[in-house]
Amino acid sequence: MAEVAQSVDRSAAANEERLKAWRRLGIYLALTVVTAILIFPIFWMVSVSLKPTVETFSLPPRLLPKEIHWGGYLSVLGDPEFRRFLINSYVVGIAVTLLSLVIGTLAAFGFSRYRFFGDRAAKLFVISTQMVPTITLLIPFFGVIVWLGLYDTLWGLVLTYLTFSLPYAVIMMNGYLDTIPKDFDEAATIDGCSPLGVLFRVLLPVAMPGIISTAVYTFLLAWNEFLFALALTRSIEMRTVPVGISMMVGEFGLKWDEMMAFSVIGSVPVLILFMAVQRFVVSGLSAGGIKG
Repeated sequence: MAEVAQSVDRSAAANEERLKAWRRLGIYLALTVVTAILIFPIFWMVSVSLKPTVETFSLPPRLLPKEIHWGGYLSVLGDPEFRRFLINSYVVGIAVTLLSLVIGTLAAFGFSRYRFFGDRAAKLFVISTQMVPTITLLIPFFGVIVWLGLYDTLWGLVLTYLTFSLPYAVIMMNGYLDTIPKDFDEAATIDGCSPLGVLFRVLLPVAMPGIISTAVYTFLLAWNEFLFALALTRSIEMRTVPVGISMMVGEFGLKWDEMMAFSVIGSVPVLILFMAVQRFVVSGLSAGGIKG
């Protein structure tokens, strides 16, 4: 009887192992399919950028070009207007990121470490700003930017993007700072640190993953924004990358190789940035979501 029981147990264990193996295989296959679906648009963008426009519309479609065609890249990189678009996007993105981090971190420090009259209402107000569709704010923002004399300037874009990214920066950094024990503050205060000393010397080094994830998000927001960049600028010198790409759509034709080449050039810096700090972004988002 004991041998029969052992045989049954071994058979059950083998069946369970096979079931786990099939489950793992199913998960891997599903992840492979999803990854392929997500990567294909990027692959097709790169492929089209390396094809002549005529080959783009060949039937049946070719996944890979017959011969690598660098004309789109040479045309884009040789045009000073497109270089200006890239510079404008970098300037706006970096400015919005730095301002969001500085102001958002100070505000989050106050929400996280101090209790004051109306703090919960203030937090609720910051969160509620994320519920308003940005398209409804286009006309009010246009009026304010014109009134301030910032229409068709990069500072007008920076100020506008800051109103969108700052609430997120406050929420994200507040959630991350809440995960840091207040014992750190007390120990630093005993050693003679001021409140700002506690923030800059103790909390910020520990909160670096949260800072990096917030910085990446705000930079991506400023880099990819199209609607306000189109409405709040007029001259070619103030256009950004998304608006520059849209301007490549002509009345009688479209040079797909140049458009896709410019899209690749505009996407590569962001992709490199995200890959370089991916580990910090994941840990920052997960930790920042624990408390709010």
